[in-house]
Amino acid sequence: MKNCHHAAPTLPQLSVINKYFSILLLTITLAASHTKALAQDNVGDDSTIVYPATYFAEYSAVTALDMVNRIPGISISTSAGGSGGGRGASRGGRGLGSGGGGTQILINGKRVAGKNNNTQSMLARINASQVSRIELIRGTSGDLDVRGSTQIANIVLYNDAAQTTLSYELSTNYYEDSTSEPGGSFSYSGKTGNLDFLFSAVAEPQYDHRVVTENSILADLLPNDQIFENRIQDQTQYTLSTNFGYEFGANSSARFNALISENDNPTTVSRRTTNLRDITSLPLLERETIPGEQSNWEVGGDYEIKFSNGNHAKILFISNENDTSSTRERFEIDAVGGESKNLFLDSASILKERIVRGSYTMKLFSEQSLELGIERAQTILDSKLRLGLPLDSGTPSDTFGGLIPVTVSNANTRVEEIRYEPFAIHNWRINSRMSLETSFVYETSEIDQTGDFANTRKFDFFKPKIDYRFDITPQLQLRFLIDKFVRQINFSDFVAATDSDDNDSNTQAGNTALRPDLWWNYNILAEYRLPDDVGVVSANLYKHHHQDFLQRIDVSPSEDELRSANGNIGSGDMWVFELKASVRLKRFNLPNVLVTSRASVRDSEVTDPLLGGERRFNNYHRGDFDIGFRHDIPQWKMNWGVSMVNQIDGNTKRWDIDDIEDFHADPVVAAFVELIAFDNITFRFDVSNLTDTDNCRDRTRFIGRISANILEEVEFNCAGSGRVLALNVSGTF
Repeated sequence: MKNCHHAAPTLPQLSVINKYFSILLLTITLAASHTKALAQDNVGDDSTIVYPATYFAEYSAVTALDMVNRIPGISISTSAGGSGGGRGASRGGRGLGSGGGGTQILINGKRVAGKNNNTQSMLARINASQVSRIELIRGTSGDLDVRGSTQIANIVLYNDAAQTTLSYELSTNYYEDSTSEPGGSFSYSGKTGNLDFLFSAVAEPQYDHRVVTENSILADLLPNDQIFENRIQDQTQYTLSTNFGYEFGANSSARFNALISENDNPTTVSRRTTNLRDITSLPLLERETIPGEQSNWEVGGDYEIKFSNGNHAKILFISNENDTSSTRERFEIDAVGGESKNLFLDSASILKERIVRGSYTMKLFSEQSLELGIERAQTILDSKLRLGLPLDSGTPSDTFGGLIPVTVSNANTRVEEIRYEPFAIHNWRINSRMSLETSFVYETSEIDQTGDFANTRKFDFFKPKIDYRFDITPQLQLRFLIDKFVRQINFSDFVAATDSDDNDSNTQAGNTALRPDLWWNYNILAEYRLPDDVGVVSANLYKHHHQDFLQRIDVSPSEDELRSANGNIGSGDMWVFELKASVRLKRFNLPNVLVTSRASVRDSEVTDPLLGGERRFNNYHRGDFDIGFRHDIPQWKMNWGVSMVNQIDGNTKRWDIDDIEDFHADPVVAAFVELIAFDNITFRFDVSNLTDTDNCRDRTRFIGRISANILEEVEFNCAGSGRVLALNVSGTF
């Protein structure tokens, strides 16, 4: 059994932060000191850097994803900056036109019309032999399908005669508890005439055995109890997807995408609670069965036509549905093995989304364009929840697991939003070194809630944006961005939901009065691409000024029943300074070693609605430091690498109505080795969570509200799933 690790913010942590930044700056300095002051060979026009297929030849790349991973400075996954609002805090922006940070992926200049069926997952299914070049676009243009990204990676495929490719991957994951789970994927892609197509089937194991240990003390600082829990989620995600593209002629084309997925997650829990106050008492034994069903589907497509005057029009649509349900039943086991049910909690929800977007882009002058359009979106959530408890009074019901039905406020609700978003986007290529994108977006929406509560509200937002980019040299680019960002509401925050994080609380309350969270984003970014293709370094400073910010608020129906929910509390500010480096070690005669590192410091400030004072955002950490490397050995057709992700501990907290949680963890390390052999068959071995790191939480409970400051209990909780070993064998025909 592991001991919980408890961290508190201390002065030595400042030296740790300084050490991280020193390592990053040293990496940058060593790389820069050895580079020649020459223009990079693959710098093209209009801030575009071109990597032809020959660039990747020595790496024996098999897929487009293999090729992208060899390009310095590309990070496909994006981060929203994290405000930590609790349930539903990681939502993105509203609308298909809202851009994000990081690198966005296009295929032949077009994005996939989908949210679940996205281009990032497609990269692993595109054979490297189909890729003509990869364009790294750092400027803005009216011809692009996405807006607001730091950079865009455009995967350009060969437009040649008919060809087909069959790709496969077979995998086995081996877990800490000696469980093994198979997986795999097959994809068939090709081109026939003017039709491009891709079919794929994926079985992805997502098994998780989480071991939880918890020790607690009461207000007298003496031990209270000890909890040991095993939680096993036996899950495999099965996905079928397809993508089509058809060129009707030189000036018109269409794409269609579809996906269906099943992701059932049946879970079993065994729990032993030992009362340390009474050593003569027997431990409390409990078990839970939680059959869970999850499925989703999505279809999307677009049609584009270009006119003889250079203008073009496009229409795009997406429709998807996510269906989830689970039934949690908890049983207490007595000394002779008998069982008695003490909880029945059944929940189900269906989330639907339908979006259509049309636009017309016209050339104003030789270096300017204007895109006009409108987007309509409909989002619907149907949510139901039933709670049964072994109460002393009431009539048991079979539909409540044989227990007494308990009324849960806002448990059966339908929420529907209709949103319209007309927009105008102006792109101006000022000269060969400067570009400016200005957008004006007006959003109007209506949210209608029916069921246990009836409520209708309307919202209107004006969302301007200015994105200015200046190429001081072909290597050095400065970017200034100011925009207003409206976050998509998580509809589950409107309704009552299950609470799986706290055994003392079965459900979480919903809030029928939610407004969209919005902020002004002020961003300055400097990126320098080191000469001779050595790598990329960048520095980013940004601030978000939030309005209608989401945090936990008091929604208690009475003094005897304290309840909290996500709610709008007013304004808040956050600041982030981030340094990144992706550098090849040519300075040490290791040109095929790519070192990637990132260091950031973060701060935030908001007025606590529960305590009244100033504090950081919920779940908002102080910064992080990530470092990793990939070493290619072309003569052996082999590559390997190690990565470490470390979040700076201290004051990463979550304030709620009757408790305060403090989160911390040690660094997480992963490693892999990959070998191509036997007629281009790829063997890859991965180890995730190599250091067997636990995530820990210290929860301080209070009697009544936290504002009363009457200590009840402190819990020290650590949970981890152990190391996961994975072997993958893949190839193409």
